[in-house]
Amino acid sequence: MSEFQNIGLIGRTENEDTVVSLKRLMAFLQRKGYAIVLEQETAAVVSAGNLRIAPKDRLGELCDLVIVVGGDGSLLTAARALAKFSVPLLGINRGRLGFLTDITPDQIEQKVDEVLAGKYMAESRFLLDVTVTREGRPVGKGSALNDVVLHPGEFIRMIEFDLYIDGQFVYTQRSDGLIVSTPTGSTAYALSGGGPIMHPKLDAIVLVPLNPHTLSSRPIVVEGSSEFKIVIGEHNRAKPHVTCDGHDQIITEPGDIIRIHKKPHRLTLIHPIDHNFYETCRSKLNWQNN
Repeated sequence: MSEFQNIGLIGRTENEDTVVSLKRLMAFLQRKGYAIVLEQETAAVVSAGNLRIAPKDRLGELCDLVIVVGGDGSLLTAARALAKFSVPLLGINRGRLGFLTDITPDQIEQKVDEVLAGKYMAESRFLLDVTVTREGRPVGKGSALNDVVLHPGEFIRMIEFDLYIDGQFVYTQRSDGLIVSTPTGSTAYALSGGGPIMHPKLDAIVLVPLNPHTLSSRPIVVEGSSEFKIVIGEHNRAKPHVTCDGHDQIITEPGDIIRIHKKPHRLTLIHPIDHNFYETCRSKLNWQNN
């Protein structure tokens, strides 16, 4: 008997191709006799029949495995909601790059069947927690699997901030902002900003300045257990924004303090047994043609 008996399904509901793959996956799981729990919004676009329906954050309590059909963004959203429940996630790619959702639509039956039979790789990934305080009072918080990004917001203006790591002053920087990225996020926005690719098993965090005014300002890789404090400069004309995986936008004011640290709960990602991080980099980043 499979260790995964109750399987949650989350799909990118606005995408017709995703709905096709969801229905195919549902039919396969039903033929195999698995109990399916449909995420609430997903159930609205497929025929749920007599299947159980639950909000996204309830899937962690009800399921042994959650399968996400969509792109990396869909999996990131699921990860933020479900990490605290320790339920593993498996991704079927209906997006573009697919660094996290690595089963292709034409492999659904074969690869999902292998995973359910115990033929899979499990990876532990950490997330980041962020809080913003103003005069000692919390004004916003969020979590991220990929990255926490400080940026100017609606207008392209250079911003000034002080950075501290583990209580030690690092620098005062004037730039378009800062990316604080996990190894998972190192192949996303941080890569576009000139940051290094980090293997997912690394316990490390990279800080990537966005267009710094000082050309010698370069990405810094530090321990994953590091605590970060960013103090928004008093003379900023812009009101810098903080986003988590591109969501949970928090608008800051001069003097606000942003604190970032590793989340206590880790996420388990499930991959097919033949998953290879370097092969993923070769194919997704087009290395073979360089």
